[in-house]
Amino acid sequence: MTTCNHRSAVKRPAKSKTASTLWRSARSDWFLGISLATTAIFAVTGESLHATLSTVAGFSLVFLWLFGTVLGSALMVARHADRVAEILGEPYGTLLLTLSVTFIEVMTITAVMLHGENNPTLVRDTLFAIVMIILGGMVGASLLAGGWLHREQHYNLQGANAYLGVIIPLAMLSLSLPNFTVTTPGPTLSAAQQAFVVVVSIGLYGAFLVIQTGRHRGYFAADDEPGDDYRHKAPRRSLGWHAALLVAYIVPVVFLAEQLALPIDYVIETLRMPTAIGGVVIATLVATPEAIAATRAALSNRVQRSINVSLGSVLSSIGLTVPVMLAISYLTDHEVHLGLSNADDLLLAVTLAVCVVTFASGRTNILQGAVHVTLFAAFVMLIFQA
Repeated sequence: MTTCNHRSAVKRPAKSKTASTLWRSARSDWFLGISLATTAIFAVTGESLHATLSTVAGFSLVFLWLFGTVLGSALMVARHADRVAEILGEPYGTLLLTLSVTFIEVMTITAVMLHGENNPTLVRDTLFAIVMIILGGMVGASLLAGGWLHREQHYNLQGANAYLGVIIPLAMLSLSLPNFTVTTPGPTLSAAQQAFVVVVSIGLYGAFLVIQTGRHRGYFAADDEPGDDYRHKAPRRSLGWHAALLVAYIVPVVFLAEQLALPIDYVIETLRMPTAIGGVVIATLVATPEAIAATRAALSNRVQRSINVSLGSVLSSIGLTVPVMLAISYLTDHEVHLGLSNADDLLLAVTLAVCVVTFASGRTNILQGAVHVTLFAAFVMLIFQA
């Protein structure tokens, strides 16, 4: 009898500890309540709230409310993806993060594209904004922060080359090629050309995943950074918990992205702001969680993780978003203009060339970060002064 009581006494603290851990995790996810409450409010009173967009106060309230909720949900998605990364190890954690954020990107672009007047340049503007925000601002900020704190940082050259080897042709085929084709007028592609871009994008991205997760997985982990052992930092039993919360944060975004489309359309169509603003807003939602993750990794001297997040985000945005948006365009009969303007086309080419130079030595410093930030500043300037 005494032995049984003793065993029971030993087991209780373990159960209590597990319950305490789950309770702390639940308390840290208080934003899920805000996300679900916002979804419920706009589901019931969305029409009346959107009717206030014509006033400064109404527009500010609705836009900031929706933007903040979607952005907060995206940040929490990134947080739980990081937890899963600790369990699964690289590159699976980074892959999960980029795929989750790409899903949010696709849903938001689709919602904005299908509401209001036809905006044929929205996909192009969003993709270009994502490329410049990430390869310009995000990479620049990460290299500046990491270089300032650690002077010089090292990464796996083969992994960066693998990313850029796929990003460059996909970016040029999607955003530059339409300016030079003559089968159709304007910066567009014919049906056959679109089908080619879709097949190539999916094929190259699939081939990249094969080497990233299988044959050449070592390309995406630096020798002096946590490798397979890093996954053991988090208890494996929490994998299901974090995966479930990741999905729980993504689901409301599907509805809230549709609600956010209305104030974005109002800014472009009624206030006559540059059409690129819509793409910048969506790109900001998509890039912010990854920008935070990349900068934190660089500050902690894990620049390989920072590069994986940055370049992986651009690759998934182009390799997955373009095929999906071209398919939606075909099914909904919404024309899509993918070709960039002359100034943007040049800026894209320069940015990709600078990336080749930056990731050509296996080492980074603050000078390279400053160059990337300068290119991002040029992108912001061209939005208003093209």
